[in-house]
Amino acid sequence: MKNNDDKLIKAVRKRAVGYTSEECVEEYAVVDGELQLSKKKITQKDVPPDCGAVKLLLELIPADPYSQMSEQQLKEEKTRLLGLLKSET
Repeated sequence: MKNNDDKLIKAVRKRAVGYTSEECVEEYAVVDGELQLSKKKITQKDVPPDCGAVKLLLELIPADPYSQMSEQQLKEEKTRLLGLLKSET
């Protein structure tokens, strides 16, 4: 499940900042009874940033990492941080 969440956030982030994609159009013609490529056109398409994706991204990624922690995780983090402070003095 975590992998799918990461994929979703990556896709929304890409849409939020905008991106460039390539578009390929191929035309085929029948020559001597065989199908052959007659034209191939590759163009680059710029997709601008999307404000809706920015809003969704801000909702998906909390600004405060502690807001998603349980009480037990918060207590463990408090203990860890206090230990770091004591070791530096």
